[in-house]
Amino acid sequence: MAKQENDTLIVIAASYDDVDLALADYEAIKGLYREIRTTHDFDAAVVAKDEKGRVHIVKKHEQPTRHGAAVGLGWGLADGVTAVLFPPVGIGIAAAGGAGATIGAIAGHASGGMSRGDLKDLGETLDTGQAGLIAVYETNLAEQIVANIRAANRLVYAATDFAADRLAEDLEQADAEAKAAERSAVPNQEVRSAEAPAIMIATGD
Repeated sequence: MAKQENDTLIVIAASYDDVDLALADYEAIKGLYREIRTTHDFDAAVVAKDEKGRVHIVKKHEQPTRHGAAVGLGWGLADGVTAVLFPPVGIGIAAAGGAGATIGAIAGHASGGMSRGDLKDLGETLDTGQAGLIAVYETNLAEQIVANIRAANRLVYAATDFAADRLAEDLEQADAEAKAAERSAVPNQEVRSAEAPAIMIATGD
């Protein structure tokens, strides 16, 4: 287990019989965070399985960072952990654009900042239910978060070996690299034959 310091982040996973129960606990811990506001490091997501057993993120909260140069960037912490535990989810997030680079940075921290045993426990806990709740927070919220998760069938949590400040630095770097890549791709889109048809890609929300 990682050393628990003030800026050490904890990941909690809870499983539920249905998504409504997970959403109820999600709203409870999000309300707790907004009421206490003792830390800026909080993120949560609800996942659910479809009829084919595939996992999807159905609701998420992303608290903007308040660390160094990464001020204002969305954490996406719970998304990153979900991407590690369920790789197809991570592929879907990356394919959606924008968030892919920062999710990759977070997923890298999550996979390297927790033991294989902890990751296995988190994944197995979520896999036991039809829906799940993933929350990431600092240690000063630990007792209150656990007390407000009331409808779960199973719950497990693990401290990580990565600190909020270090993660914020990587997020800022990933964001800068993503913007640089977008800028470098623009000139290639300007060279098109007058006879070539324009291709439009429809994207959903």
